[in-house]
Amino acid sequence: MAALPAALLLAIGAASARWAATPESVRPRVVREQLLWVSGEGRGGVHTFRVPLLIVTPGGALLACAEGRKLSPDDVGAKLIACRRSSDGGATWGPTRVAADDGVSGDGLSLGALGVSGGDVLLLFARCAHPPRPCGPPSTQLLRSRDDGRSWGAPQNLSGVLGTEVFAPGPGYGIQKQRSPARGRLVFCGHGTLERDGVRLLLSDDGGRSWRWGGALPAIPFGAPRHPRDFTPDECQPYELPDGSVAVSIRNQNFYRCRCRMVARSWDGGDSLPPDAVTFDPVLVDPAVAAGVLVTEGLIFFSNPAHETQRVNLTLRWSFTNGSTWWGRGLLVWAGPSGYSSLAAPPPSPQGAAPLLYLIYEKGRSQPTETVALATISIAAP
Repeated sequence: MAALPAALLLAIGAASARWAATPESVRPRVVREQLLWVSGEGRGGVHTFRVPLLIVTPGGALLACAEGRKLSPDDVGAKLIACRRSSDGGATWGPTRVAADDGVSGDGLSLGALGVSGGDVLLLFARCAHPPRPCGPPSTQLLRSRDDGRSWGAPQNLSGVLGTEVFAPGPGYGIQKQRSPARGRLVFCGHGTLERDGVRLLLSDDGGRSWRWGGALPAIPFGAPRHPRDFTPDECQPYELPDGSVAVSIRNQNFYRCRCRMVARSWDGGDSLPPDAVTFDPVLVDPAVAAGVLVTEGLIFFSNPAHETQRVNLTLRWSFTNGSTWWGRGLLVWAGPSGYSSLAAPPPSPQGAAPLLYLIYEKGRSQPTETVALATISIAAP
């Protein structure tokens, strides 16, 4: 080794030094931002793009999807699911392709959650999720792509298993457990209607060929009109912790106990969601919105409009302690109007390079629903 040139020794040392997450090395910063969709009446037949989703496909591509609300920004109304794909880490994007279209239905589809099972990409969405609108019986639909998100097969109606109770997946993504218990299990979460709200887990132990209900956390009171400060778990994002437990970050719809996120926990792979395991995180102030959560490189990242009452200040936070504490004040990604968000990251680099993080979110200057933006974030300090 002593006979090797100094430059070669430095190169060997750099190649063997794997990046590790420490308070000194983690300094997230936005290195690129793009607009994937712009809302506007008459633009591609879509009035408003909302509810952005993002996932890294089995082939390593980025797949982004969003609701295209055809006639208005309202939750109720005819919609389509728009998707775009990038095969170069988000540098360039292919054209918008329609994964599902409900025609001129009086209610229509609602996104939704992406997922990966083996070499397939899964997309779950709800139909007729706003009864008693004249749409038909509520259903949860599953789309499957066998070509890495380029195209989709016919939707599979899961009502035969789930019944006709409203189950609106996500918004966000489903996980596949990497640790015991129930290693390999697919875990998705979703919520119900305003009066029959609450969080339920949807599980599959065979790659998404068959499904069953997992744990549930119903609203209290259930099946009754909602009031301020009622216990009303709503939109949700599951993630797996290092001990194999499943945590679920949940929208605290009626601000029970705080204007902040609630977190549920399951230690049996999602079969149950014990009420005594529900906690509230006052650091994660939240105006009642869908938020992003991602576990990567030994860190937990969280994104939302960090404000108690308004959808502004889209902020990325990170935790070295599995979410029990959050580091500093986080990274302010956009100070203006901002709404739903979701997170994704590529698998850790075999060479140990510093990782990237992808944040897709609703962004605007006067309203958060003006565009869907994608921020590429370097986790490492410059």
